[in-house]
Amino acid sequence: MFRTSITGLLGLVLILAVAGCKSKSPLTIEHGASGVAGPKVVVYKTNNNYFLHVPVILSPDKKTIVSYPAPGDILYNGDLAYPIKLENGYLLDRRGISEGCAFLKWTYYEYSRLDHTPTQEELMRMILESDPLTEMYYCGRKSDFRNIEEELNQVIREGKLDKYNRVK
Repeated sequence: MFRTSITGLLGLVLILAVAGCKSKSPLTIEHGASGVAGPKVVVYKTNNNYFLHVPVILSPDKKTIVSYPAPGDILYNGDLAYPIKLENGYLLDRRGISEGCAFLKWTYYEYSRLDHTPTQEELMRMILESDPLTEMYYCGRKSDFRNIEEELNQVIREGKLDKYNRVK
């Protein structure tokens, strides 16, 4: 009886601890205005052409990498997760970037062919630029759009991206 109570109590504590945690990733699953869960939509521009390069997330002081993919994690529906090109040089993220984004020298293709996940040290040596973003917007959830590319391109053409949450 006592053993069962301890096991039950430990299980409850574990459930509460997990439920109380919340990721700060832009891909955090949250409920949008429509009540449907989904990843955040991120639109951005860079100061150079990093389209082919793998993004990682740096700490605020840019001394460590706080988030990076394993080689197998850079796929989206079986294809390399390149961002989607939008109007006027904007890109629609498909990888999960956020404000501390940096790009690696490795392309998506090269990275996907690695036989191991690189160490922090290897990744830090492969950073092309630690502050490549010139603009970044959180535009709601994918579930908020019927045709995400078409709708975002229309907003860009109209010069109304500022209706979304500008992060950078």
